[in-house]
Amino acid sequence: MNKKQKKNLLRILISAALMIILHFVPAEGIVRFILYMVPYLIVGYDVLRKAWKGIINRQAFDESLLMAIATIGAIVLALVKDGDYTEAIAVMLFYQVGEWFQSYAVGKSRRNISDLMDIRPEFATLEEDGELVQVDPDEVEVGTEIIVRPGEKIPIDGVIVSGSSMLDTTALTGESLPRDAAEGDEVVSGCINLSGVLHIRTTKEFGESAVSQILDLVENASSRKSKSENFITKFARVYTPAVVFSAIALAVLPPLIRMTVMRTDAAWGDWIYRALTFLVISCPCALVISIPLSFFAGIGGASHEGVLVKGSNYLETLAKTRIVVFDKTGTLTKGVFEVAGVHHNTVEKEKILEYAAYTECDSSHPISRSILSAYGKPVDRSRVADIQEISGNGVTATVDGHKTAVGNDKLMKSLGVQHIDCHHTGTIIHVAVDGRYMGHILISDVEKPTSKEAIRLLAKNGVRRTIMLTGDAGKVADKVAAELGVDEVYSELLPVDKVTKVEELLKSRSEKEALAFVGDGINDAPVLSRADIGIAMGAMGSDAAIEAADVVLMDDDPLKIVKAIRIARKCIRIVYENIWFAIGIKLVCLLLGALGIANMWVAIFADVGVMILAVLNAIRALFVKNL
Repeated sequence: MNKKQKKNLLRILISAALMIILHFVPAEGIVRFILYMVPYLIVGYDVLRKAWKGIINRQAFDESLLMAIATIGAIVLALVKDGDYTEAIAVMLFYQVGEWFQSYAVGKSRRNISDLMDIRPEFATLEEDGELVQVDPDEVEVGTEIIVRPGEKIPIDGVIVSGSSMLDTTALTGESLPRDAAEGDEVVSGCINLSGVLHIRTTKEFGESAVSQILDLVENASSRKSKSENFITKFARVYTPAVVFSAIALAVLPPLIRMTVMRTDAAWGDWIYRALTFLVISCPCALVISIPLSFFAGIGGASHEGVLVKGSNYLETLAKTRIVVFDKTGTLTKGVFEVAGVHHNTVEKEKILEYAAYTECDSSHPISRSILSAYGKPVDRSRVADIQEISGNGVTATVDGHKTAVGNDKLMKSLGVQHIDCHHTGTIIHVAVDGRYMGHILISDVEKPTSKEAIRLLAKNGVRRTIMLTGDAGKVADKVAAELGVDEVYSELLPVDKVTKVEELLKSRSEKEALAFVGDGINDAPVLSRADIGIAMGAMGSDAAIEAADVVLMDDDPLKIVKAIRIARKCIRIVYENIWFAIGIKLVCLLLGALGIANMWVAIFADVGVMILAVLNAIRALFVKNL
């Protein structure tokens, strides 16, 4: 609990204790009134002040005014009749209890967000006159050279001008493995420098850097209201003045009718009491507080799970998702070359990888890097000689005195080596040693380990169509789609073709269904904007994709899409539960109050009790079951 919550809880406890003690104090008249005003003002002074400010600012019709009128009216009645002041204090007391629960729930949701978002760098280090100086990141201009020492967060996006290190990107992507970074590499803010000192030339201002964009997504999410929230806001504007005037009519009209028409006692006290009870019951706290809180809790719970939703309106759309369209590269696959297998080998796989790695050790080609990565051991350059790169074919070298050749089928044919074709889809690298064929290495864009499970769980969770759009060749796309279980696949598409295809899909779906597009690259930005809901894979993806998306996944795990949809549906379910529960209870209690059957204690339950139950229900949106 923060200081304000502790202070309010202390006020509630002191007021409750005084109210109980005063019940046994034998005071009467004005002394009794003054004594009871102490706990009333302790617990209710802020509500009275807020109501007065609302009247002055001509925005009087809110729950504070209703509480003020109801409690002050109950006190006046008790004073006139020498009755019990407990009801008035109890109304204010329980109202504050409800407010405290709401404050606690919002605070917990904010803590979930802030815990996840503990990536904001506190300073940037500059070198001035030979000394290192720490400054506010906001003060650093584009093109400034900053220094990031081991253990420090990178404060601003930039390019490494000197130094090399390993970067911890866990806070941004959820990826547990550190990432290599060296001179010339682009780095983003929020990453933690694990080893060497880095000199970075900034390419963006702090406000435009990755960490600021991510924080801004969450902090401004509440400004984009859903249809449900807008409905409640409009509803409260009409509902509150309507019940105030209805309460006035209930207090005045029946006594006047009794006096003028029925010629009987007006019973002003009874009807004013009914009107005050009516006011307490009618207070729309449960709706006004619990609905936005449900969405805020949903956004907070999603953030805790690594899913950043830009607004409650997107959460509502996400809940209706029935069609999910995927980009392939970088979304369902890793988007990098990796060794997928070693086939038709005549020696151990490790030996083939060793020969290939040593032969390719001087090449900067992505395929060469993937072979070196698969080999996974340091390369002793003294074992290699006579390296020759044959453009478009491969590389030849001498490794431990043996003539090696690593490349495509053209290289094998030119050397007269009988090779075996591969039926697998991907890039095939043949390996020959001393003119003898050793086997081939299959290199491909490997599927993410959770992609297949994500497609399965989407279908299980009510997504009726999964579609993959890609610019890759048909053979590669069909293979990936078949292995993952994607319903439909469209290949060899340009970015504009993807937009066209998504527009066709949007026309074919029903109005009650939403279409989500999941992508990660710059070329996906137009489609992300065009879809009902755009989901960007990974905060390390392109700025354009993150900007265009409505939902951003903090890592590139496709399972987070399933989790995002489940969180959204749970949140919307809670919202509707609260709406129907609050309205239903209030309508029944309003009728009972108008008929004089419900007293002030029933009114307290109809107002504060319903609000507390709705708030507790809303808090459930913070917690998400594992898949």
